[in-house]
Amino acid sequence: MNSVSEIYGSMVFNKRVMRERLPRDTYRELRKTIKEGLPLNSAVADVVANVMKNWAVEKGATHYTHWFQPMTGITAEKHDSFISPMSDGTVIMEFSGKELIKGEPDASSFPSGGLRVTFEARGYTAWDPTSNAFVKDGTLCIPSIFCSYSNEVLDKKTPLLRSMETLDREALRILRLFGNTTAKRVVATVGAEQEYFLIDKDMYNRRKDLFYCGRTLFGAKPPKGQEMEDQYFGAIKPRIAAFMKELDEELWKLGVLAKTKHNETAPAQHELAPFFSSSNIAADHNQLTMETMKKVADRHGLVCLLHEKPFSGVNGSGKHNNWSISTDTWLNLLEPGESPSENAQFLLFLVAVIKAVDEYQDLLRVSVASAGNDHRLGANEAPPAIISLFLGNELTEILEAIEKGLPCGKKEKCELQIGVQGLPSFPKDTTDRNRTSPFAFTGNTFEFRMVGSSASISGANFVINTIVAESLSQFAEELEKAPNLTDALNALIRRTIRDHKRIIFNGNNYAREWVEEAERRGLLNLKSTSEALPCFISDRNIALFTKHRILSKAEIISRYEILIEGYCKILNIEALTMIEMFRKEILPGVCTYMKDLSETALAKKSVLPGICCEAEEALLGKLSLLSGQSYRKNEALEKALLQSRAESDMTAAAKYFTAVVLPAMQELRTAVDEMETLVGEDYWPYPTYGDILFKV
Repeated sequence: MNSVSEIYGSMVFNKRVMRERLPRDTYRELRKTIKEGLPLNSAVADVVANVMKNWAVEKGATHYTHWFQPMTGITAEKHDSFISPMSDGTVIMEFSGKELIKGEPDASSFPSGGLRVTFEARGYTAWDPTSNAFVKDGTLCIPSIFCSYSNEVLDKKTPLLRSMETLDREALRILRLFGNTTAKRVVATVGAEQEYFLIDKDMYNRRKDLFYCGRTLFGAKPPKGQEMEDQYFGAIKPRIAAFMKELDEELWKLGVLAKTKHNETAPAQHELAPFFSSSNIAADHNQLTMETMKKVADRHGLVCLLHEKPFSGVNGSGKHNNWSISTDTWLNLLEPGESPSENAQFLLFLVAVIKAVDEYQDLLRVSVASAGNDHRLGANEAPPAIISLFLGNELTEILEAIEKGLPCGKKEKCELQIGVQGLPSFPKDTTDRNRTSPFAFTGNTFEFRMVGSSASISGANFVINTIVAESLSQFAEELEKAPNLTDALNALIRRTIRDHKRIIFNGNNYAREWVEEAERRGLLNLKSTSEALPCFISDRNIALFTKHRILSKAEIISRYEILIEGYCKILNIEALTMIEMFRKEILPGVCTYMKDLSETALAKKSVLPGICCEAEEALLGKLSLLSGQSYRKNEALEKALLQSRAESDMTAAAKYFTAVVLPAMQELRTAVDEMETLVGEDYWPYPTYGDILFKV
């Protein structure tokens, strides 16, 4: 077996490969393009393309694809072979600079939110040289942006790249004010932890709800769930360990910095965490991680579930989006000094984030809005829909002192004593972790815990980058004009703390009292996707994105249309699946059990006249009542679904699905789940929660 150092990045056209294989001048020109975002001239592109093709062919590639991320939420690929015909009937392998830089997939079948009509089919992909090409499944994959013939943005990568440039520009303005002339770039970095479930493939194939929807629409709670807390960080089962081992190896080959793996809280739930990368590369790598998880699971007779809430009653899955900002000289701008109160630069970047989170709570909520995540947010493993920011008591006290103009003495670092003889003491950070907070400061990063497990992290990160850039832009404009920088800086920090301290909350975000307190503070509580999404197209938010040239007004509205329509489509599919499962399998199974139960009672009475069949009759009575109730609930769901089609406006339709269809689905589920607890196991048509979660 090859060592990790040998396989890591072996399928990636990375900096080392470029340096070894490209002519020196070509390599310099390409690195300059990557660093400065300059266009690549055609002669250099041809050399790069030929070298990249030769390298890929050595790795077994026969095709290439511009690997892009349309608004479907997954990646897309159109494969073209390297072969080119010769006059003698043979072929050669060719790949030009033009083919490397630009592709032309059909754009008509991808979501556009009304930006283009169906007959306008042409779309373009363009190479993103800041993210390395790689070989996957015999194909050279070239990370790319995706736009329409008329140059409208149709993907998730482009706004993320634009937001990174905007944050870079505004952060450098601040650094120059502090006399920093060595930093040339500021990069938003992300480490995206990925939670997921692994279940047996046979169990998955026997449940239509998992197959069509990615989550269970029915399912009674088993005798045991996660209440024993014996899954989290528990010993990994051999079958799961084999999956994780292969997953690590496959990801390492693709240059994904997979670092940590462990069991999560719910049975059959697990987590993978990578090292930090730039936002763009982290987003690409997370897409690759999700895709690879599914492929590797299949090879092990498993299915990887990435839905935010595949099982009711146990924890759902998210991504913990650990976001920070650093210079190209390895200076973390969210790294406190020996005393945060003495570190004016740190404090300015910190309050910029506080201001951004407070002013754009709605956009942060929109960035994680989905039908799946609505089931997870506010549950006992995820933050609520109310946006707040956790700093920890020590840092909060310092900010309060600054706001009031009180002196902040330098505090010595304390140590957390483990209390076990023989173990060393560990340095205690200025903050503990708060699992309930949506946006928590963890020492030199902010952990945005609301992102759903199936989502692209591009959406959350282009919003974070943009809103922080807006705060920094406002700060720079004020400070650049100030006659005395020190006085202006002190006043600015103090005023920002005073104006935006309402967003800081260090307590239990699950507590009912916090909901009431948040309302008193004027914080938003956008509980559902249908409530949150309209905020995306408010005049204020459109002005933000257009000011920084992240998205045009038309592109913003198109994304809103895609998201709101997608929400309605998901709930429509789920409701239709419930109806089919109930009619075709659940009700027939219950009726068969009742028939056999009644025949058993009759047989007993015929053999022993006058015998009491209390158990059978009581059970039949309960099932008769529940089957009648569930039948009526199913009819009500069908009626509600039919009525939803009368809503031509997608915003109104989304609100209807939230207010009417979802409650109807829950009522049907409640009746059916109770029947599941009463019907004989051999008669129930689907694997139960106990089977799925504990028989992996």
